[in-house]
Amino acid sequence: METSEPCPPVLSCPCDGDVSSMEDVSGRSVSHRTRKSRSLSTSSVCCPEYRRTQWLHGPSPVTTFGPKACMLQNPQAVMHIQDPASQRLTWNKPPQSVLVIKKIRDLSLLQPFKELCTFLTEVKNMLVYVEKKVLEDPSISADENFAAITKKFCTFREDLDDISNRVDFIICLGGDGTLLYASSLFQESVPPVIAFHLGSLGFLTPFKFDTYQSQLTQIIQGNAAIVLRSRLQVRVTKGSGEKNNGLILTNGEVEGTRRTEDYQVLNEVVVDRGPSSYLSNVDLFLDGHLITTVQGDGVIVSTPTGSTAYAVAAGASMIHPNVPAIMITPICPHSLSFRPIVVPAGVQLKIMLSCDARHTAWVSFDGRKRQEICHGDSISITTSCFPVPSICFRDPVNDWFESLAQCLHWNVRKRQHYLSSEEDDF
Repeated sequence: METSEPCPPVLSCPCDGDVSSMEDVSGRSVSHRTRKSRSLSTSSVCCPEYRRTQWLHGPSPVTTFGPKACMLQNPQAVMHIQDPASQRLTWNKPPQSVLVIKKIRDLSLLQPFKELCTFLTEVKNMLVYVEKKVLEDPSISADENFAAITKKFCTFREDLDDISNRVDFIICLGGDGTLLYASSLFQESVPPVIAFHLGSLGFLTPFKFDTYQSQLTQIIQGNAAIVLRSRLQVRVTKGSGEKNNGLILTNGEVEGTRRTEDYQVLNEVVVDRGPSSYLSNVDLFLDGHLITTVQGDGVIVSTPTGSTAYAVAAGASMIHPNVPAIMITPICPHSLSFRPIVVPAGVQLKIMLSCDARHTAWVSFDGRKRQEICHGDSISITTSCFPVPSICFRDPVNDWFESLAQCLHWNVRKRQHYLSSEEDDF
C-alpha cells in the first residue's frame, strides 16, 4: 500500500494467518502482511467535539464509555440529578475486548494474573490487551505453560500506542494505583473499570479476587452498578521564560512562544514548594478573579474521589464521588485561618506563581508527571467531561461507606460503657 503519510504507531496483536485485513478510519480496506502478528493502526480518529456545559454543578458528563459501554438512562431523573443507586451499566453490543492492568514487579499477582487471562481467553473468548512491559517480566516470559496464552494477547506501550477505541472494559489487579494508572491511559472516554483488591490499601478496589469468575460474568452480561468518578481537566501552559530542565513534552502544543500540556486527573493536582526551603507562594484564581494567595507548603486541588487521598491527610473533608465539586486544600498554610474549601464543579481554576515568589513551584498529577512551574507559567483546572465509570460491588453509597470503615477505620473508637439507672443517680 503506497501512501505519503507517515506510518502511525502500531499495536502488536495475534493472528493465525499470514495476511490480515482491516478497514481504516475512512472505510478503505487495508492489508498488512505479517508472520505471526497483525498490526492495528492507532492513527488518530476524528472525534466529535464535546461542548462543555457551563453549569455551576459541573459539565454534563458523557454517558458512553469506550466503544460499547454506556450508562442506562433513568427516565425518572429530575433536574439532571440521578439517584446514585440507579446508575446501571449496559452494553450496546456484547463486549469482546478487555484491558488487564497489573501492578508491575509484584510476585503475588503472577498467579491471579495468569488465572484471569486464561479465563478471559479460553472461557470467555475475549481479546486481552496487556502492557508490553508486563509480558517482559521474566516470571511470565519464562513460563512455557503460559506461553500459549500470551501469544493471543494484544500488547501496547504507554504514551506510544492509542487503545482508546480498542478496549471495551478494564480490569485492574493491584491497589488504588492501578486504577489511577488506568485512568491516565485514556484522555477522553474511559471504558468501565472493575478493580480487584490485590494491593495494600484498596479504597478504590471493592472486588475480591476469590469470586472473579462470577463477577466478570455478571459484568459481561451487563448486570452491574457504576459510579461516575469525575476527573479534572488540567492544562499547563509554559511561558517563554521557563526553565526546560530536560522536560520532554509528549502531548504538548505550541502556541507562539508558549507550550501547553493537557492531563486528565482522577485524584488530585498538587502544587508544592519542591526542594526549596522557602514557602510556596502561588496565586489562586476562580473564573478569572483572584480569590487568594497560597503561602505554605503548597495546595491540593482534588476531585471527590481524591478527597480521601492526600487531601484528607492535609485536613480536608471526605466527599462522596457523586457530589459534583472541586476541593481546594492548603498544605500547612502560613495563615491558620486558611481552611479547605469546596467549590462548584463547573468553575475554572487557575494557579500561577506570585510575582513576588522567592522560588519556583512544582506540580504533579496523581503523583506523576512532576514538573517545575516558573514565573509566567499557569495551571488551568476544571472538571472534565470524561469521568471514570467505576463498577461497584453493591452500589455507590454502600461501597463508599464500607471503604471508609475498612480502609480508613472511619469513626472507630472505644465504646462507652452502658450507664445503668443506679449509676445515673450519681
